[in-house]
Amino acid sequence: MSARPPGAVAVVAHDAGGAEVLSSYVRQQGLDCRFALQGPACAVFERKLGPYPKLTLEAALQDSVSLLCGTSWQSDLELRAIALARARGRPSVAWLDHWTNYRERFVRGGTACLPDQVWVSDEHAYALARQCLPELPVRMMDNPYFADIRTALANEPRLYAAMPDLLAILYVCEPVREPALQQFGNALHWGYTEEQALRYFLDHLDALGQPVGRILIRPHPSEAFGKYRDIAAEYALPLSFSDGRALSAEVASSDCVVGCSSMAMVVGLIGGKRVLSCIPPGAAPCSLPHPEIEHLRDLVRESRGSAPSLASR
Repeated sequence: MSARPPGAVAVVAHDAGGAEVLSSYVRQQGLDCRFALQGPACAVFERKLGPYPKLTLEAALQDSVSLLCGTSWQSDLELRAIALARARGRPSVAWLDHWTNYRERFVRGGTACLPDQVWVSDEHAYALARQCLPELPVRMMDNPYFADIRTALANEPRLYAAMPDLLAILYVCEPVREPALQQFGNALHWGYTEEQALRYFLDHLDALGQPVGRILIRPHPSEAFGKYRDIAAEYALPLSFSDGRALSAEVASSDCVVGCSSMAMVVGLIGGKRVLSCIPPGAAPCSLPHPEIEHLRDLVRESRGSAPSLASR
């Protein structure tokens, strides 16, 4: 499958991360597509492409000559698409949008379902894909989502008034408990949950070295509304929740972006913001390969002489 395949392409996605990359690619390339989308991907594609014909997986592949899909932890949609494409003799490509669990993305119930080719968007991902998926061709592609983000950030006004000497923080949430439970049968496979990470951050704001004027909590697209409200109520801090504005707008209005290993943190780097990972000490390290990302547990250790243990709350 070439970078711009002839004929109609079946585009299949469920999770938001892959959908962001695929929708930007489809729009920029002007591809003739047949869409079979579910979950958070539906809103991502509609935001970028407008209303589109919604097809079943079978119908999308029936009318296409090839498959381009993302990967998901919440759904087996892409794996079913890969299997169906192979059964119908259609070449398949999966675009890997992150830097973790490359082989695990294609395994359900102990059975692997690999595409014909994978696409990645940087040298670190390329090396990782070659290592984890040695039997597959790996192609390096420019990240179309990042290109869109750069354009959006250059044109975003600041939503909130700047606060001299006070940090405006965007906290980007990332579910880890459910993926760990689904993939490994252990909610603490990575050594922490999303709730523990948020509490660790809020407990150690002083390690940032500057007073905080605003903390905007942005839930992940797959998370239920209000998931973190009980935690926010535990703290006498200037906390508020995202109202669903574009990520680029909320990054542009912040001085600092904090999360665990979220792709939104990379968007913060693209926007020239200070970016921190708040994964608690003793847990798995941040999977993002970007050296500019600071680590809160290092700042805590430096400011207090030793890193406190992970809260059991």
